[in-house]
Amino acid sequence: MKLTVLSALLATAIAAPALAEDAICYNCPPQWADWASMLEAIDEKLDIQMPHDNKNSGQTLSQLLAERASPVADVAYYGVTTGIKAGTEGVVEPYKPEGFDEIPEGLKDPEGNWFAIHYGTLGLFVNVDALAGAPVPQCWADLTKPEYRGMVGYLDPSSAFVGYAGAVAVNLANGGDLGSFDPAIEYFNALAENDPIVPKQTSYARVVSGEIPILFDYDFNAYRGKYEEDGNFEFVLPCEGSVRVPYVMSLVADAPNPDAGKRVLDFILSDEGQAIWTNAYLQPARPVDLPAEVAEKFLPASDYERAVAVDYAEMERAQAAFGERYLNEVE
Repeated sequence: MKLTVLSALLATAIAAPALAEDAICYNCPPQWADWASMLEAIDEKLDIQMPHDNKNSGQTLSQLLAERASPVADVAYYGVTTGIKAGTEGVVEPYKPEGFDEIPEGLKDPEGNWFAIHYGTLGLFVNVDALAGAPVPQCWADLTKPEYRGMVGYLDPSSAFVGYAGAVAVNLANGGDLGSFDPAIEYFNALAENDPIVPKQTSYARVVSGEIPILFDYDFNAYRGKYEEDGNFEFVLPCEGSVRVPYVMSLVADAPNPDAGKRVLDFILSDEGQAIWTNAYLQPARPVDLPAEVAEKFLPASDYERAVAVDYAEMERAQAAFGERYLNEVE
């Protein structure tokens, strides 16, 4: 009898399907950059489940540093400056997915500690219906006008990377450079008089709801709102200019599930993975033409000429000092 039961249990175990793998990605929020579709594809194509995670870039690095002795995450996603910092801090390890060589120089660590997966252009994500009759702003300078009091939001630039990218964009637009952020500090102090909203987390839903009518954000979020949400949304690339910024990923050093992490990174940089980003109105890291039906939804190429690339390593070196200045000098 015992032998029969044991045989049945063994047969059941052999016949049972293999359990799906798990992997942990820090800072893969479904409402940002359409990570929702990417996580779903990773589940369907790789049978790897990755829980939603709503950290921002700064919080991701802080967690990786805190867990250095016993890592929890397998992969991490962040703004390029945070990725560079993670590499110098030694909390990630080199990995070069297939397609790594096609990423342009300057947008990847030569050793593979971090690499770009897509690009965004910083501008204004505007809920037109929430402007209470005010015109859609066209310039950074417009946002300090009284008609936009209490309507403007930007993520905390001392913590969130998109907040810092907005500060870099504003600084350049007002005559500054990565060696001098005086124009940005002056701008944020002027904006502070207009009662801005300064969240620390991704705020896409708050724009869609009208709680934040105007948000410093990337084009891909604004286009997602414009074409996929009920309401009247616009992306404005400010008249003074802006910046293009890549987002990057890394394999976490001593990750608990490194093989699953590598498979995830391979997929994200594959043709199929890169195509998912274009569905979310992102420019892929590898040189791929946008599908015509996506390209026609973007602002004209002539507008994008106002958006520039910067020295991202220098941008990273300036980040901590700017964050301190912002906290100490912006009222």
